[in-house]
Amino acid sequence: MYKLHHLLTFQAVHRTGSFATAARELGYTASAVSQQIAALEKETGLTLFEREAHGIRATTVADRLAELSRGLLAEVDEFDYQVRRLATGLSGRLRVGSFTTASVRLVPAALSEFRRRRPGAEITLADGEPDNLLDSLVDGGLDVALVYEYGLSPRQWPPGVRTIALAREDLLLLRPSGETGPASLSRLADRLWITSLEGTAGELSLSRLCAIAGFTPTIAFRSNDYNVVRELVAHMGGVAIVPALGHVPDERISAVPLSSHRSAHRTVLAIHREGNTNPLLGDFLAALRRAVPRDADHLVPL
Repeated sequence: MYKLHHLLTFQAVHRTGSFATAARELGYTASAVSQQIAALEKETGLTLFEREAHGIRATTVADRLAELSRGLLAEVDEFDYQVRRLATGLSGRLRVGSFTTASVRLVPAALSEFRRRRPGAEITLADGEPDNLLDSLVDGGLDVALVYEYGLSPRQWPPGVRTIALAREDLLLLRPSGETGPASLSRLADRLWITSLEGTAGELSLSRLCAIAGFTPTIAFRSNDYNVVRELVAHMGGVAIVPALGHVPDERISAVPLSSHRSAHRTVLAIHREGNTNPLLGDFLAALRRAVPRDADHLVPL
C-alpha cells in the first residue's frame, strides 16, 4: 500500500519541479523530501525523476502517476474535509464551476435559492471554459459544472460524467442598429466579422454556419468577452453571432435569431460525476433548473 504522504510529497515535487521548493511548501527539509521520493520509487518500482546537475526532471511515468493520483488525493482531501465538517456540526461543501455568461445569468438565482434551502452549506464558485471545468470535475476538484455545446460543434463527454440539459439558446446575429432584413448570412459574405478566440467552439460554429451559407468569413476582431464583441459591433460596423445568454439588449445593435438554421443554437448543460455522492448536489441541480427563465427571449428551458 502506497503511503498518502509520499503521494502528496510527489505531487508537490512534480508541480514545482524542485525538491527544495516542494520542501518549503510542505514544511519539510529538502533531504526529507528526497527520502520520501526515493521511498515512493522503491514502493512503485518506477523511476519518477531524473537527477541532473542543476535540478530534476520528471519522467514520462511520473507525469502519468501525477494524473492517476490527483483524483485519489482529491477524494482523500474531500473525505478529510467532510469528517472535520461533521465533527464541528457543519453541513457540507459544494464546489461549483461555470462558464462566464451562465455565471452572470443563471448561477446567482440558483445560488440564492440553494442558500435558502441549505443555509449552513459552504459554496465555492469557479469561472472557466468547458474544457477546463471538465478537467477539474473529472479530477475531483468540482462537484458540478455548467458547460455548453453548440449545435454545429457537439461534444463527446467522457465515461462517468452525467450531463443534464438545462436550456437551449438561439444564436443571434448582431448588426449595427438600422440594418434590417432577414438574418441571411449569404448577404453578409463581404462584411468584417467579430468572433471568439481561435480554436473555441464559438469560432468553429461561426465557420460552419458561414460554410453552409457558401463563404469563409473575414475575421476582423476576436474576443471571448461578449461585452467587447457588442461594443465592436456598435463602433466598428462589424457583424457577429453570439448565444442568447451572451447578449444584452442595446439600442445601438440589431439582434436577430438565425431561425432559418436548425443547428444555430447552443445548449447549456450541468455535468457531474456519476459516482458523486455529495448530498448537496441534488438540491443544487433542482435550483439550477428553476433558475432558467421561463419567459426570456431566445432561451428555452429543457
